Amino acid sequence: MKEIRVFAPASVANVACGFDIFGFALDEPGDEIAVKLVKEPGVRIVRISGDEGVLPLDPRKNTAGVGVLKLLEHLKSEVGVEIELHKKMPMGSGLGSSAASAAGSLFAVNALLGSPLSPKELIAFAMEAEKEACGSAHADNVAAALLGGFVLIRSYDPLDVVQIPVRAELHCAVLHPKIEIRTEMARKILKNEISLSQLVVQSANAAGLIAGLLQGDLALIAKCLKDVVVEPVRAALIPHFYDIQKAALENGALGCSISGSGPSIFAIAKDRNEAAQIGYAMKEEALRNGLDCDLYLSSINQKGPKVL
Repeated sequence: MKEIRVFAPASVANVACGFDIFGFALDEPGDEIAVKLVKEPGVRIVRISGDEGVLPLDPRKNTAGVGVLKLLEHLKSEVGVEIELHKKMPMGSGLGSSAASAAGSLFAVNALLGSPLSPKELIAFAMEAEKEACGSAHADNVAAALLGGFVLIRSYDPLDVVQIPVRAELHCAVLHPKIEIRTEMARKILKNEISLSQLVVQSANAAGLIAGLLQGDLALIAKCLKDVVVEPVRAALIPHFYDIQKAALENGALGCSISGSGPSIFAIAKDRNEAAQIGYAMKEEALRNGLDCDLYLSSINQKGPKVL
């Protein structure tokens, strides 16, 4: 096999109480990446669509190329790689756009080379791509995009990623306001220190959320989908965030918070019908306040990237 086309999913990171340690993959939106092995050594991004000319073709400056360059260097491979990147999701959305590009290209190249590495082993290379994109090698988006499902980054040094089985058939409504928040800026406004009381509450919620997911306990999940550290700071970047959050909770959401660094807002529901009801209520509230937006409805994607 010399050519492959894959879909790489968007992802929700932080998941309220799990800053930089929780993430889950979505069924939609996502990116499509076409990869071809060629004779001439090196990595080339030959085409990008859906980005309005914003993304660089230089593979050293594009997450679709950075991870692949690191992978080939690790494998000591001199194979030539051509990449076509088709953005099928908004950039700067808080839905792991850069992570999807990195995950998809790495998954594709690894598959074409006979899968010398496992998806979990590819995470470190995708993190290098994330570092190029936003200055921080966080793994919550890329791990979810590569592995699918709900992931916990237990440790960054050494990297230790845990996949959390989710017993409940949860669905998600994601509202994407059509504004852009740069991840670098959203990280800079965060405080370097928190109080002991915040640590206790956040830790209890994070532990409780894991327990709720493992047990399929919807009431416990709802109690724990709360963020007392990051959301209060970043909410100011998203117009009418608390109005939209209130609409979601009043329509049955188990929890509602900021996806990644924003501006996207996610709400967790017990099934697809409730996710739709919650999503439409969120969108109606956003539009009522003059905020143009898109709405995505999805279950938790359990597979990660897939061959098209």
